[in-house]
Amino acid sequence: MAENYLMNNSSFRNRIISLIVVLVLITGWELLSISFNSRQILPGPVDTIRSLFGIIEKPAFLSSLGITIFRGLIGFLIAFVFAVLIGIPSGLNSGIEAGFKPILITIRSTPVVAIILLALIWFHVEQVPVFIGFLTMFPILTINITQGIRETDSGLIQMAHLYQIGKPRILRDIYWPSILPFLFSGISTSVGFGWRSVIIGEVLSQPRYGIGSMMQNAQSYLLVSEVIAWTLIAILVGAAFELLIRWVEKRSITWKR
Repeated sequence: MAENYLMNNSSFRNRIISLIVVLVLITGWELLSISFNSRQILPGPVDTIRSLFGIIEKPAFLSSLGITIFRGLIGFLIAFVFAVLIGIPSGLNSGIEAGFKPILITIRSTPVVAIILLALIWFHVEQVPVFIGFLTMFPILTINITQGIRETDSGLIQMAHLYQIGKPRILRDIYWPSILPFLFSGISTSVGFGWRSVIIGEVLSQPRYGIGSMMQNAQSYLLVSEVIAWTLIAILVGAAFELLIRWVEKRSITWKR
C-alpha cells in the first residue's frame, strides 16, 4: 500500500515537473519572439496557435496529414518484413550476420539528404518519402531483431531440442518472447527516426500532399507561423505513435507483469 502511494506520488511529481518545463519553454519562446520585434521572423505561441487552427480548418489538412501517416506506415511495414526475413537468420547464424553487416552499416552511415537526392532520380516523387522511411527504419529493426535472437537463453533451446520440440514451436514459444523487448525498442527508435525522414523526404521531393510539402509551401511564402504550426502537428503525431507503441508493448509483453 505504501509502495503504491509512493509510486503514485512520484508519478504526479514528475508530471508537475514536465508541465513546469513546458511552461518555461513556452515563456522563453514568447520572450524570444518579443526580442526579435518581428512576428514575421519569429511568431509567438499565440500567433502559432492561430495558424494551427487555420491549418486544421483547411480542406487539404486531413489529406496532407493522412497521406504522410500512410507513407510512414507503408515504409515501416516494408522495413519490418525485410528486418524479420534478415534479422532472424542473422541471429541464428553468425555468417549471415557478417554478410549483411556491411550493408546495414552503409545504410545507417549514408546521409539522408544524399539518399533523397538519389531517390529523386530513381523514383516518382510520391514514392521518395516511403523509400526514405524504409531505409531509415530497416537497419534499426534488423539489428534489434538479431540482438533479440542472440540474447535468447541457450539453456531453453537445448532443453527444447532434448525433448524434440519442433522448430515452429521453439520459434514461437522461446525466440519470440525473447525478441519482443528488443523488437519494441527497435520499433520505438525506428518510428521516431522514420517519421522525421518521411517528412524530410516530402520537403525535398514536394509531392502534392504531405506535411513536408505543406511546410515547404509555407516557407516559400515566408509564413513562419504556419511552418511552426505544421512542425507542432508533426511532433504531436510522433508523440501519439510513441504512446501507441508503449501501450501495445505493455499489452504484448505479459511476462514483465
